[in-house]
Amino acid sequence: MTSNEEPLVTSREAAVTFGTGHTAVVAVHGATCAVHRGDRIAISGPSGSGKSTLLHLLAGLERPTSGVIDWPSSIGPGDPSAAPTGSIGLVFQTPSLIPTLTVAENVALPLQLAGLEPGETARRTIACLDVVDAASLYDRLPEELSGGQAQRVAVARVLAIRPPLILADEPTGQLDHASGQRVIDALLTAADEIGAALVITTHDVTISTRLPTHWNMHEGRLSAAEPAGANR
Repeated sequence: MTSNEEPLVTSREAAVTFGTGHTAVVAVHGATCAVHRGDRIAISGPSGSGKSTLLHLLAGLERPTSGVIDWPSSIGPGDPSAAPTGSIGLVFQTPSLIPTLTVAENVALPLQLAGLEPGETARRTIACLDVVDAASLYDRLPEELSGGQAQRVAVARVLAIRPPLILADEPTGQLDHASGQRVIDALLTAADEIGAALVITTHDVTISTRLPTHWNMHEGRLSAAEPAGANR
């Protein structure tokens, strides 16, 4: 696909080093890449290869030791060097639902914080749970959910805020194959529903092959990534 739209996020020679001196560990070596609206990208690599660190850079959760991460003003707060607020949906490997809130309350929370009218919040909550096939879980607490159900609810919560960029860090890492595939189904459906870019880190080949664009991380080095700012 060819597009002249500015990317949602770019990385230009971004590197991350943990520690100093002889104990320093380079998690990411000078990564250059770009994510555009509508992209479907799998970042593959073994455990410890740096793929999660790269995703955290793209999310603004980690600051580069060197190099630059930029978010354009179209999704950021105006300063392209500042991590955007509310413009990136995040799904993590570990449970992220608030344990004292029901499924519906978890999905509704970001909408309430954004000041949406209660009727619209309720309507969107149900609609988002429907998209990920989790409407029947509406009144359950997180402790009553399986791992796969909890991840699908987490995807519904991301869908509710309608971000242009969804980043999922090993979202199936703690799930069996069938549950993991349902979570990937939910992520792809959610991204299609709102026209968002989707980036997933995974070491599972059966998941990475479901996305058309593949990046690979090996010992902190990114390969098969499009250069930042290139036409597509």
